[in-house]
Formats: sequence, C-alpha cells, structure tokens
Amino acid sequence: MSVADAPVFGALGDPNRLRMVIALCEDGPSPTSALSRMLPSTRQAATKHLEVLSAAGVVTSARRGRERIWAVRPESLTGLADQLRVLSRRWDARLDRLRDYVED
Repeated sequence: MSVADAPVFGALGDPNRLRMVIALCEDGPSPTSALSRMLPSTRQAATKHLEVLSAAGVVTSARRGRERIWAVRPESLTGLADQLRVLSRRWDARLDRLRDYVED
C-alpha cells in the first residue's frame, strides 16, 4: 500500500461520499443536483463532499450550462483495487501459515 493513496481512502471513508461514488459508477456522470438529492443534507453539503472527492482525485467535473457534471476517474479506483488485492493476498498467506502452525 502506498501512503499516496491515503487521501483517496480518506475521501471514500465517508458514507455520503462513498454513496455518491457508487452512484456515479452505476449511473455514469451526473449533475450536482442529482447527487445532492441522494443525501440527507443540503446541496452545499453535497458540493463540499464532491470537492473532497475531487481533491483526492476520485472524481472530475465539467461545467454544462449552469450545472456542474461529475464523473468518476476510473484509474483512481483501479489503483485502489489493485492495492487491496495485494493486501488481501498477504492476509490470506498469513492466515494459511497460522492455520498450518495450529494444525501441526
């Protein structure tokens, strides 16, 4: 795991931000207004969550008229998935060694 990924994990650690990222992954690019409706808070709070995700490199946005359209940066999540797989393999290997030790 890289310390450089800490901001991404931090950004995704908030349930509201994670909910927004999941929606963007499932539904594709969406305007701020649509994303803010899924949260139990104000549009301003949703915008702040999206700005945190943007600062961490998880999402990007572009203006379309008066609205800002948000999209996931897939490479930010692909890198995390790769690192989580590595971590999972390490834990699996440790658990296998523990099981072997206990069974012997």
